[in-house]
Amino acid sequence: MNTALSWIKAYVPDLNCTDQEYMDAMTLSGTKVEGYSRPDKNLEKIVVGQIEKIEKHPDADKLIVCQVNIGSEVIQIVTGAPNVKEGDKVPVVLDGGKVAGGHDGGPLPEEGIVIKAGKLRGVASNGMMCSIEELGSDRNMYPEAPEMGIYIFGDDVEVGSDAIEALGLHDTVFEYEITSNRVDCYSVIGIAREAAATFRKPFYPPVVRVSENQENVADYISVDVQDQELCPRYCARVCTNIKIGPSPKWMQRRLAASGIRPINNLVDITNYVMEEYGQPMHAYNLDTIAGHKIIVRRAKDGDVFRTLDGQERKLDADVLMICDAEKEVGIAGIMGGENSMITDDVTTVLFEAATFNGANIRKSARRIGLRTDASGKFEKGLDPCNAEEAINRACQLIVELGCGEVVGGIVDVHARMKEKVVLPFEPDSYNKLLGTNVSKEEMLDIFKMIEIEYDPEKNTLTMPTFRQDLLRQCDIAEEVARFYGYDRIPTTLPNGEATTGKLPFKLRIEQKARDIAEYCGFSQGMCYSFESPKVFDKLLLDAEDPARKAITIANPLGEDFSIMRTLSLNGMLTSLATNYNRRNKDVRLYELGNIYIPKDLPLKELPDERMQFTLGMYGDCDFFVMKGVVEEFLESIGMRKKIVYDPKAGKNFLHPGRQANIIYEGTVLGYLGEVHPGVCDNYDIKTRTYIAVLDMPTVVPFATFDRKYEGIAKYPAVTRDISMVVPEDIMVGQIEAVIEQRGGKILEDYQLFDIYEGDQIKEGFKSVAYSITFRASDKTLEEADVSGAMRKILNGLEGMGIELRS
Repeated sequence: MNTALSWIKAYVPDLNCTDQEYMDAMTLSGTKVEGYSRPDKNLEKIVVGQIEKIEKHPDADKLIVCQVNIGSEVIQIVTGAPNVKEGDKVPVVLDGGKVAGGHDGGPLPEEGIVIKAGKLRGVASNGMMCSIEELGSDRNMYPEAPEMGIYIFGDDVEVGSDAIEALGLHDTVFEYEITSNRVDCYSVIGIAREAAATFRKPFYPPVVRVSENQENVADYISVDVQDQELCPRYCARVCTNIKIGPSPKWMQRRLAASGIRPINNLVDITNYVMEEYGQPMHAYNLDTIAGHKIIVRRAKDGDVFRTLDGQERKLDADVLMICDAEKEVGIAGIMGGENSMITDDVTTVLFEAATFNGANIRKSARRIGLRTDASGKFEKGLDPCNAEEAINRACQLIVELGCGEVVGGIVDVHARMKEKVVLPFEPDSYNKLLGTNVSKEEMLDIFKMIEIEYDPEKNTLTMPTFRQDLLRQCDIAEEVARFYGYDRIPTTLPNGEATTGKLPFKLRIEQKARDIAEYCGFSQGMCYSFESPKVFDKLLLDAEDPARKAITIANPLGEDFSIMRTLSLNGMLTSLATNYNRRNKDVRLYELGNIYIPKDLPLKELPDERMQFTLGMYGDCDFFVMKGVVEEFLESIGMRKKIVYDPKAGKNFLHPGRQANIIYEGTVLGYLGEVHPGVCDNYDIKTRTYIAVLDMPTVVPFATFDRKYEGIAKYPAVTRDISMVVPEDIMVGQIEAVIEQRGGKILEDYQLFDIYEGDQIKEGFKSVAYSITFRASDKTLEEADVSGAMRKILNGLEGMGIELRS
């Protein structure tokens, strides 16, 4: 969105600030200004001159010598321009002045071009007459300028006056970045209203009064809106005795500053109103409207329509069309049709100002491949109340510019108009939210400037219809902040009770799991929660295994993603297999992810989502390395009691002799072991692979981060080593249970330091050796204390069929 400062000042005449002050203040109040440019940049010492006499150059056939009156004197200028004659008023650059660029229309130099007095083929020349290109513009914005040659002023300019002022170039064009919720600011009036409120200046919008003739618009046109959801409002007016011609210079200059090329008075009026009010308009030649009837309806699938640009557009039933009694004449909100275009011989014009569904216009423009200035505004969602004011403004300009007559009355077809938003006025709430102390009176002054109405009896605020973004109390507080000044809002501390910034206990446990896994060389992976039913067969699960009772997804991506996983192994083994087949030698992966256990099938309630801590590895590792990682994690979360491993885990997917349930205080936390060779084959893993799975909801209740300090021992420890011959079917865990049970209070520690099976041990037995440490906290142990404890331990072991080695 671009606007000229002069256009803004037409509605805020008391605005007095520098360009930078305007840019900074408007940006701070919420209307972001991206930048600005001055059309008069590098234009210096340029006045209106009048050619009094022209003579041929004595030494050049293509040059002429002009005597030019610049008001204070007559100077001589040599030029090669073919279009000047005596009496013409032209822009003249005096000696030492600047122009923006060259006549070739190429890129403008940053510093401009300095013009100095000199001689051309031996004849003195004390200045230069300018083309419009040399003044930094072009014929698109100054259509009256000649294609080649000097710009010629009309008779209304004064000789010796500022030529740049006469051309309307003493101005500043600001570029705005408007957010889509502020559709009112896609208009000059909307920007001017914001500027007036920002600088606390009076705002004077156009006063619209339409001079109508005695005819009735109903005798000229009727309107039938068949889809009021896509067209909430359609306004139509008729103008007769149309006279096509150029629009006035002030209108051309304002349009040019906004980047719109002036064409003729009729087209310029519709473009002017679109920029001024933000309401796109369209003009139809009424004589081409069959039956003098407008029908607003959807297109038909497969229809083809030729637009004003001569292109054929393919339509469908979602595109809204403007039609007459026989044919389509325009695509609603986007572009009119070639069959109803305005030509120079038009005598009666139908003006259209409507409101269309923004989302539909956006989608239609994309489908047909045509986006225009009008569609860009309509797709934001315009205010229906703005349509009538805009069409009346266009009719007012028709009369004021002598372009034609306005037929009495207006055709206005609309659905029920949206009611204005009403909110209670709560100044204390706004101040509390903003951390300010703005008085009630100052707030009401702000609201008055932006046309929010206050009802003192009901203590309510009524929003204007053009402010579709004001819906809640926080929006009102923002308006106070914008115009009170964000830079004036003091820095304050937040209110409320302070809270400790840390993770919940469950998440701290999960973070500890990540830390320990990564410390032990594992990399984190993430696996899909969706799986295939074929996974259960790959894992060798029994037909009646509870894990097969999985939740079936109603709309799966495919069979391979058709159920919710009940085991976390498939994703882990798939990832390990991928690494193995890509020749990664030593791989350690972990995952923290949910499994989904249905409480009943078919589902009647949400399933039990259980977080699983899954570890998987192959390469330089074995069962006991995995066991060590599990114990490292459990100890780090305060689980310091004895961990028991039950080899009767009964997991089909694990090696029958190398698996175990992990038990803590009689509760199974999970399992670990070597993956069954058959399962490894199913996953194409040709090496020993180890996994461990801990059920985190079971682990968390046993975890604690509390630590109790124990002092350094004051008394010495006593160590005893025992070597035993043990039946093969007795596990070391059973031996350690006896040591713990019978060692008494003075037992401090025990360590397994040797297991041997070989020729020196009788068949069916193994040799096991332990180092046992005793210590008392209150005295130095005597031999009798240690011997008594050892005797109890040995008696317990002998009862299991264990013998001491001699």
